[in-house]
Amino acid sequence: MLGAAYLTTAHQAMAQGTTAPYPKMAPIDQYLMEKNAEIQLARSAAPDSISRDATVLILGRQGYETAVQGKNGFVCTVGRAWGAAFDWDEFWNPKVKAADCLNPQAARSILPSAYLRARMVMTGHSKAEIVSAVKAAYGNKQLPELESGAMDYMMSKSSFLTDRGTHNMPHVMFYTLVNDGKDWGSGAEGAPVLSAPYWFFSPQEPSEMKGLPPILLFLVAVPNWSDGTPAGQHID
Repeated sequence: MLGAAYLTTAHQAMAQGTTAPYPKMAPIDQYLMEKNAEIQLARSAAPDSISRDATVLILGRQGYETAVQGKNGFVCTVGRAWGAAFDWDEFWNPKVKAADCLNPQAARSILPSAYLRARMVMTGHSKAEIVSAVKAAYGNKQLPELESGAMDYMMSKSSFLTDRGTHNMPHVMFYTLVNDGKDWGSGAEGAPVLSAPYWFFSPQEPSEMKGLPPILLFLVAVPNWSDGTPAGQHID
């Protein structure tokens, strides 16, 4: 879910190999939002035809909680940077507010791990503790396997995805068990598709991935924001 927003910077981050600019968690209040503003931002992730009937989550001091109960199976939320790949150099960046709207398959199979991450972050656990807890939950069958067809809308004008570049772009994402991004043409000249692993952009050693399902994310840029306006007309 939430970490997927950052595929646009994944390869740049790996190539630079820079020291993390956010070495530790910021004060909790910096990750929180006013309730109505968070609901509005979350809904802006997808076109109104989808998000108006979606469940909306907001981040509270104990993790994500339901603010609006929906009826179409989609779930809209605002991701924080610590929902991203564990080795992303902006993992603790409190400015990141990434509007997501997950389809029913992603809501059922991706959200449970996001709930776990959020609970642990908001109660002060370290990144290493979060990784260990996620691995243990998968090992104990407390987290579900990825469902086929899981995808995510990220088309909000108002998201802040990264310190790099213009901070935002409208796109949709797909969660897969594909082993090689080249099978989708990822990275090919002229292709509109990017891909990156979900858990770690570039594990330092194979053992870091042990116990985690090998989810590969694909990002496809789209020309319009969720309100239908062309992306080229919006300036961050």
